[in-house]
Amino acid sequence: MKEVIAIIRRHKIQETKAGLLGIGVPALTMISVEGRGKQRGLIEPDDEMNEVKTENRLQFIPKRMIYTVVEDDDVPKVVENIIRTNQTGQIGDGKVFVCPVEDAMRVRTGEIGEQAIK
Repeated sequence: MKEVIAIIRRHKIQETKAGLLGIGVPALTMISVEGRGKQRGLIEPDDEMNEVKTENRLQFIPKRMIYTVVEDDDVPKVVENIIRTNQTGQIGDGKVFVCPVEDAMRVRTGEIGEQAIK
Protein backbone atom coordinates (compact mmCIF):
# COMPACT_ATOMS: atom_id res chain seq x y z
CA MET A 1 0.00 0.00 0.00
CA LYS A 2 1.09 3.54 -0.69
CA GLU A 3 -0.12 6.94 0.44
CA VAL A 4 -0.35 9.48 -2.37
CA ILE A 5 -0.17 13.08 -1.16
CA ALA A 6 -0.80 15.91 -3.60
CA ILE A 7 -0.55 19.66 -3.07
CA ILE A 8 -2.62 21.38 -5.75
CA ARG A 9 -4.20 24.70 -6.66
CA ARG A 10 -7.43 25.46 -4.80
CA HIS A 11 -9.58 25.78 -7.91
CA LYS A 12 -8.52 22.32 -9.15
CA ILE A 13 -9.94 20.32 -6.23
CA GLN A 14 -13.33 19.48 -7.81
CA GLU A 15 -11.76 18.37 -11.09
CA THR A 16 -9.18 16.30 -9.19
CA LYS A 17 -11.85 14.61 -7.05
CA ALA A 18 -13.88 13.78 -10.16
CA GLY A 19 -10.81 12.41 -11.95
CA LEU A 20 -9.87 10.16 -9.05
CA LEU A 21 -13.44 8.91 -8.70
CA GLY A 22 -13.41 8.17 -12.44
CA ILE A 23 -10.45 5.80 -12.05
CA GLY A 24 -11.95 4.06 -9.01
CA VAL A 25 -10.44 6.04 -6.13
CA PRO A 26 -13.45 7.29 -4.14
CA ALA A 27 -11.74 7.79 -0.77
CA LEU A 28 -9.57 10.82 -0.09
CA THR A 29 -8.93 13.41 2.56
CA MET A 30 -8.54 17.11 1.78
CA ILE A 31 -7.21 19.93 3.91
CA SER A 32 -6.56 23.59 3.20
CA VAL A 33 -2.89 24.47 3.46
CA GLU A 34 -0.62 27.42 2.78
CA GLY A 35 2.96 27.35 1.64
CA ARG A 36 5.45 28.42 -0.94
CA GLY A 37 7.81 26.68 -3.29
CA LYS A 38 10.46 27.87 -5.73
CA GLN A 39 8.56 31.07 -6.44
CA ARG A 40 9.02 31.91 -2.73
CA GLY A 41 5.47 33.20 -2.26
CA LEU A 42 3.80 36.34 -3.42
CA ILE A 43 5.17 39.79 -2.64
CA GLU A 44 2.74 41.86 -0.61
CA PRO A 45 2.32 45.55 -1.51
CA ASP A 46 3.63 48.04 1.03
CA ASP A 47 0.65 49.11 3.15
CA GLU A 48 1.73 52.74 3.49
CA MET A 49 3.07 53.41 0.01
CA ASN A 50 0.88 50.92 -1.89
CA GLU A 51 3.99 49.91 -3.83
CA VAL A 52 5.79 46.64 -4.11
CA LYS A 53 9.21 46.71 -2.50
CA THR A 54 11.76 43.92 -2.32
CA GLU A 55 12.09 44.20 1.46
CA ASN A 56 8.38 43.43 1.97
CA ARG A 57 7.23 40.24 3.63
CA LEU A 58 6.58 37.17 1.54
CA GLN A 59 3.24 35.51 2.09
CA PHE A 60 2.19 31.91 1.75
CA ILE A 61 0.03 30.79 -1.16
CA PRO A 62 -3.22 28.96 -0.32
CA LYS A 63 -3.36 25.40 -1.70
CA ARG A 64 -5.25 22.16 -1.13
CA MET A 65 -3.56 18.99 0.09
CA ILE A 66 -5.21 15.69 -0.70
CA TYR A 67 -4.32 12.28 0.70
CA THR A 68 -5.36 8.83 -0.43
CA VAL A 69 -4.08 5.33 0.29
CA VAL A 70 -4.11 2.90 -2.63
CA GLU A 71 -2.77 -0.51 -3.55
CA ASP A 72 0.75 -0.50 -5.03
CA ASP A 73 -0.52 -1.38 -8.51
CA ASP A 74 -2.82 1.67 -8.56
CA VAL A 75 -0.13 4.25 -7.76
CA PRO A 76 0.94 5.01 -11.37
CA LYS A 77 -2.61 5.69 -12.59
CA VAL A 78 -3.42 7.81 -9.51
CA VAL A 79 -0.27 9.92 -9.88
CA GLU A 80 -0.76 10.27 -13.65
CA ASN A 81 -4.38 11.35 -13.14
CA ILE A 82 -3.43 13.98 -10.56
CA ILE A 83 -0.65 15.36 -12.76
CA ARG A 84 -2.78 15.42 -15.92
CA THR A 85 -5.62 17.18 -14.08
CA ASN A 86 -3.44 19.82 -12.42
CA GLN A 87 -0.65 20.52 -14.91
CA THR A 88 -0.83 24.00 -16.44
CA GLY A 89 2.88 24.43 -17.10
CA GLN A 90 3.04 27.39 -14.73
CA ILE A 91 4.93 27.73 -11.45
CA GLY A 92 2.66 26.63 -8.62
CA ASP A 93 1.03 23.59 -10.26
CA GLY A 94 1.87 21.58 -7.14
CA LYS A 95 3.68 18.48 -5.97
CA VAL A 96 2.87 14.78 -5.60
CA PHE A 97 4.50 12.55 -3.01
CA VAL A 98 4.25 8.76 -2.72
CA CYS A 99 4.94 7.24 0.69
CA PRO A 100 4.91 3.62 1.88
CA VAL A 101 2.13 2.54 4.25
CA GLU A 102 2.93 -0.31 6.62
CA ASP A 103 -0.63 -1.18 7.53
CA ALA A 104 -4.19 0.08 7.65
CA MET A 105 -7.11 -0.72 9.96
CA ARG A 106 -10.77 0.04 9.42
CA VAL A 107 -12.13 1.08 12.80
CA ARG A 108 -15.75 0.10 12.12
CA THR A 109 -15.11 -3.50 11.02
CA GLY A 110 -11.62 -4.28 12.26
CA GLU A 111 -10.42 -5.14 8.74
CA ILE A 112 -6.69 -4.79 8.26
CA GLY A 113 -4.29 -4.35 5.34
CA GLU A 114 -5.60 -3.86 1.82
CA GLN A 115 -9.10 -4.97 2.88
CA ALA A 116 -9.28 -1.85 5.04
CA ILE A 117 -8.78 0.49 2.06
CA LYS A 118 -11.21 -1.18 -0.36
